[in-house]
Amino acid sequence: MSQAPVADRYARAIFELGVETNQLASITEQVRRFAQVYSGSAELRAVLDNPIIEAEKREAVLADVAARLGLAGNALNLIRLLSSRKKLRVVPDIARRLDRFSDEKAGVVRATVTSARPMPDSFYQKLVAELESATSRKIVLERKEDPSLIAGFVTRIGDNTIERQLVG
Repeated sequence: MSQAPVADRYARAIFELGVETNQLASITEQVRRFAQVYSGSAELRAVLDNPIIEAEKREAVLADVAARLGLAGNALNLIRLLSSRKKLRVVPDIARRLDRFSDEKAGVVRATVTSARPMPDSFYQKLVAELESATSRKIVLERKEDPSLIAGFVTRIGDNTIERQLVG
């Protein structure tokens, strides 16, 4: 069964709560930090998702991780709720959706530019300016490298891909 509807429902609820309490940025960042740790640690997932391990022990591990990550308030409540409902596996999807909802609210568009090798900062600045002019929105650019590219660069904004050759 797809977890997308579950992740979307929780993300929308926590987004609305974050807007209402004026804590959206903080909540989003805390959920993102937990999602990164959870996704990046097979050992953590093995403990938190294992029904054989006693609930008190899982809660103690979760409390320790939350304290180390500085989770508090609504973000911590969300993580505890998801843990009690055995839905922690959707946290990475919730974090991505929260990022997207936050970006939409702030009028930000995320773009990715991939080139064969690092480009000068002036190139990235000019690209951001051109993309902001074309979209009439603020652009946050992620830089990637792919040595398999022969020349030029590839820019992705959502589902749109722009491929360009470097001239000069």
